[in-house]
This record gives sequence, structure tokens and C-alpha cells, in this order.
Amino acid sequence: MRKVSRRYSRYALGLLGVVLGLALLHWLGGGFLTPGTVEAKLNQDTAALVRAPQVFDLNHPRMRAAMGAQNRHNPHLLAQPDVVGTATGVDEADNPAILIFARRSLVQGAIPEVLDGIPVEVQVTGDIIAMRASASKVVINPAGVFPHPVPIGVSTGNAGECSAGTIGARVKDTVGNVYALSNNHVYALENFAKIGSQVLQPGLYDTRCRFSSSYVIGTLYKFQPILFTANNSIDAAIALSLPDNLGNATPANGYGLPKTTTAAASIGLAVQKYGRTTSLTKGSVSAINGTIKVGYDSGTATFINQIVVRSARAFILPGDSGSLLVTDPGKNPVGLLFAADSSGKMCIANLIDAVLSQFNVTIDGE
Repeated sequence: MRKVSRRYSRYALGLLGVVLGLALLHWLGGGFLTPGTVEAKLNQDTAALVRAPQVFDLNHPRMRAAMGAQNRHNPHLLAQPDVVGTATGVDEADNPAILIFARRSLVQGAIPEVLDGIPVEVQVTGDIIAMRASASKVVINPAGVFPHPVPIGVSTGNAGECSAGTIGARVKDTVGNVYALSNNHVYALENFAKIGSQVLQPGLYDTRCRFSSSYVIGTLYKFQPILFTANNSIDAAIALSLPDNLGNATPANGYGLPKTTTAAASIGLAVQKYGRTTSLTKGSVSAINGTIKVGYDSGTATFINQIVVRSARAFILPGDSGSLLVTDPGKNPVGLLFAADSSGKMCIANLIDAVLSQFNVTIDGE
């Protein structure tokens, strides 16, 4: 067999390189492009390459694996003196991770960097406390007195205490009765208020503790007791009211009328709330499946299956307890806010479906 000369081999290889290069350009660009042109059209082939962002919710298999690891290790993690909670979120690489919330910086090695193959991230939050009563200065003052029917998202409280929280939403039962929804620690005073006691707008904190019958919008109807020796899932209560006393939308500087259909929390979900102290604020869900130790006047209570929200500025402050957490945009209810760190930038909310199911009510919205 005749051998190929070195010069011919170089020529053949060079020609082959040119052909392969042109073929590669054709494959990448969807055709031969003239100099200085760019293919900007989205066609059926390129559309197939576009990936929707991952939705890390309670049903995502990787999140479920991380939550399983979190739940298995919770007893040991929460036994650490300065650990105030845990949750499942994502790390900087967008991988599901176990989040540890700490009162202060922990000693190196106190918490493993990986648990059951899941990365662990420690976040210093300080104590998490229930959010009730503060001063507020906004153009529309949610701490002020409103004509009936009063809007949601404004000051409220029980006549038995000089404090204030927020009306989260108007809810209704299967026969058409309407109720004001807020937290237990706002309406039921951490289990101490009597069923049938008067519920006000505004809360007495905002009237210098002076009571007027004109403030009454309803009566305490039902609450979920806060347990200080066992786990809790909600901090919630409802007050029986009337459509003439209670509206179902926020003031004009809020998000308006919430939707009736709820939405599940997922990592990165954009959310908003309107409350008595900070009015309209926006943030995003940073973690789910939270197990959080929350400080009350009566002691510390542990809450499980909680939503963790973070924002660049204070999302809730004292007086915003009871605010309804809704999607942004969309206004679909996601949670009932009740606690936060001292900055208000890291907040805790009950699952709204758990709240509504407990009282057998629905959001009275659009």
C-alpha cells in the first residue's frame, strides 16, 4: 500500500479542520452567519434549551431529602444553647441546605458542615420574638382609628390588654359568618383572654390605653392555644365580626384585596404584607419547614413547619403580628406572620392553609 506523504497529510488535516470548524459554527448558530450578525431569534430549537428556574417547595425531592435530614437532627441541633431554630433553604450554590439560626456566633465545630450529605449553613439571627406593639408614622397611619367597616392590615387588639397587633384578613365560614383573623397573642393574649371578650380597632396601645365602645369590631370566637411544653404549628385566633364593621381589603397604600386561593411557600417566592407598624413591605421566602423557638411574655414556645421570610429592610416590626403574607404579585395568601428577629428582616409565618383548616374558614377575598 502506498504511503501518504507528510506534506499531503498536513494539507488533508488542514482541510478537515476547516470543514469541521464550519460544521461546528453551523451547529451552534443554527446556520452560517455573515460577519457582524448575531442570531437573536428564539425558535423551537433554542426554546428547548431555556430552563425554567427550579421551584424548591415542600414537594421537591431534593428539598424533601434535606428536610428529612433536618428533622432527624433537630433534637441535637435545638439542644445547642444558642440555637433558636432550624429550617430548610438553599446555599450560595442553590443547593438545598439545612439552615441553623443562632442567637450569636457559635464555637467553631459546634455544628457539622454537612449532615447526612446535606450542607449546613449557620445564620446569626439573635432571638426570635412575637411582634406586638410599637409606634408608627406613615401617610396613611395603620395605627389610627378607621371608620367602619375597618380595613385589614391595621391596628387591632383585645380590650383586656393595652397592646396592638394587626388584622390579617377577613375570613368566612361555610354559612357566611365573617371573622377578623390575627394571632393568638394579639386576640387571645397568649391563651388568657376569654371567649366572647371584645376585639377592637385600633388596639388600646394606639389609644393611650383608653377604651371606647366605638372601637369594638367583634368578639373573640376561637383560638389555637399556644403550648409552651410541646410543639405548635400556628399562632392564630379569629374574632366574630360583621361586614358592616370589618372590610376585606387593605388601606389605599396597601396591596388591596387578597385572593381567596392560597399559594404554597417555595424558596425565592416573592411576597408582601401590609401591617400596623411598617405598612406595605416586600421580601421573599428564604426557607421552609422551619422549627423555631419564639419568645413570648409567658415563655418560649417551639413552632414547627414554619415559613421563613427575609427582606433587605424590616419586613415586620412590633405591632405587625397577625399580618397576612401574600404573593407579590398575585396577592395569594401564603402565611400568617407572627414573629421576627430584632431587626425585623428575618420573619416567621405560619402556613396559611394550616390556619384556615384549624378554624374551618376561607379568606374572604377575590
